[in-house]
Amino acid sequence: MTILIEQPALELQVEGNNVHAEETNELVLEGGFPLPKDGYMAPEINSFGHSFREYDAESERQKGVEEFYRLQHINQTYDFVKRMREEYGKLDKAEMGIWECCELLNELVDESDPDLDEPQIQHLLQSAETIRKDYPNEDWLHLTALIHDLGKILALPSFGELPQWAVVGDTFPLGCAFDESNVHHKYFKDNPDYKCPAYSTKNGIYTEGCGLDNIVMSWGHDDYMYMVSLHVVFD
Repeated sequence: MTILIEQPALELQVEGNNVHAEETNELVLEGGFPLPKDGYMAPEINSFGHSFREYDAESERQKGVEEFYRLQHINQTYDFVKRMREEYGKLDKAEMGIWECCELLNELVDESDPDLDEPQIQHLLQSAETIRKDYPNEDWLHLTALIHDLGKILALPSFGELPQWAVVGDTFPLGCAFDESNVHHKYFKDNPDYKCPAYSTKNGIYTEGCGLDNIVMSWGHDDYMYMVSLHVVFD
């Protein structure tokens, strides 16, 4: 995938009942629906009445999220990640603009998320607006929040329709022992790498202090979006 960055117009004229962005400093979505000038108000609890990121709290999401991590921990291996990096590093799937990519995520609900069961486009906008409210002058950070999960399009048919365990969820290093701080750590015992002597020590195949550039992390949307971002085309 290649992302095209278009320089924003200085003025946005919207007819009828829609607003003028240059007059209100509001983010105007397609269809002319503005988000509040003061930004999105972040809730203190998740959609199910619990604190955020409580993976063991009983809710209608809990069992599905745990099953996701069971599959992820079993299937994410060192060799699998090397294959994915080679395949998706070609960046030959599509070429599109950022908003077009955002709209594709209207079709995706993240199975690993214990806090939200809505399409990912809502998460992107919530993240961007919350950060815009807290850091109004850091426009680069607003953009980062908006695009940070665009790599989740890997789960869509046009990008290979990878299973969600290969796209979303927490990331962790491979080629070394699985740290017990990982969510639902118990399922790693069924990962083929778990029994590999070379991968079973704290440092595994790495030398201490080698740096993240030399670490193989579990494959997913973060790695893919990083690859794409290195090849952004500015128009």
